[in-house]
Formats: sequence, C-alpha cells, structure tokens
Amino acid sequence: MIFGVDVASMLLGGVAAGMVLFIVSVGLSVTMGLMGFVNLAHGGFAMLGGYTIVLAMKRGDIGFVPALAIGFAATAALSAVCERLLYARLYKAPELHQVLFTIGLVFVMIASVTLSIGPESQPLPLPSLLQGQIDLGIIRYRTYSVVLIVVGVAIVVGLWLAFERTRLGAQIRAAVDNRRMAE
Repeated sequence: MIFGVDVASMLLGGVAAGMVLFIVSVGLSVTMGLMGFVNLAHGGFAMLGGYTIVLAMKRGDIGFVPALAIGFAATAALSAVCERLLYARLYKAPELHQVLFTIGLVFVMIASVTLSIGPESQPLPLPSLLQGQIDLGIIRYRTYSVVLIVVGVAIVVGLWLAFERTRLGAQIRAAVDNRRMAE
C-alpha cells in the first residue's frame, strides 16, 4: 500500500504544480487568443500581486484574505494604467514589437522589485486555513495543494462556462473568429 500512497502523492503534487502554472499562464492564452496581443509580462504582474500580498501580510499585519483582495486590486489597477499608457499603443504593432516590449516590461518589473524589496526570497507562513493535511480517502495530503487544485479546476470550469455557455462568450468567439464581421 505504501507504493500506492507514494504514487498518489506524486500525482497530486504534479497536478498541484501544474495548476500553479495553469493559473499563471491562462492570462497569456486569453490575451493572445481573444485580443491577438502577445503579452509575455503576465507573469510579472502575477509576481507583483504576490509581493503585494506578502508585504501586506508581513509589514501591514493584514490577514490572508484581505491581503489577497489588496493584491488583486493593486495588480488590477496597475494593469489598467499599463493598458492605457503602454499597451494600447501596441495593439496594431507587429508581434515582434509586442514581444520585445513585454519582455522589457518584465525586466523593469524584476529590477523594480529587486531594488525596492531586495533579491532574497520573502518567506511567509501559510494561513492557518491552508495549513495541515486533508483526508482524501486514499491519502492525507497538504491542504494548500488540494486548494490549488480546486481553484485551478474552478477557473477551468468558469472559463469554459463563460466562453461556451454565455451570450457574451458567443460574441467574443465570433469577434475572435471574424473581427471585421463582429465590428
């Protein structure tokens, strides 16, 4: 039975790690697929949101859920400013220009975080709600990893429902398939 537990543990760990990559990369798929814009800076925005959460919790002594809301709001606000001031100028530019700009933006984000916070990791203990293990029937596994898997699946289902089962989704798909016709 130990062999089965080890395999289940490895599979769950792989799925949890895959969900982290999916959650970060889904932004690239959506922006490229729907907007036709190659935005390689989506990981940089995820990094800024993560640092905002960590700093709010460590330096602001704010709980996990409010820090999560602050991180989301701050990242969304910065994204809106960047979209208006920077990205809007590149919508009709060649893909190479979009790639070069967004990679440059990532370098600026990394340098800004390194200069303002430092190059070292910012460890943060998990909130009590995500600590410990949960019994899955066949194995006890890290609660945090199980939550990552559940959130990733919820995002997949939400995106699928939004794009495939709503009127807005049908309009977006029509615009992507034939932008001139949709206009």
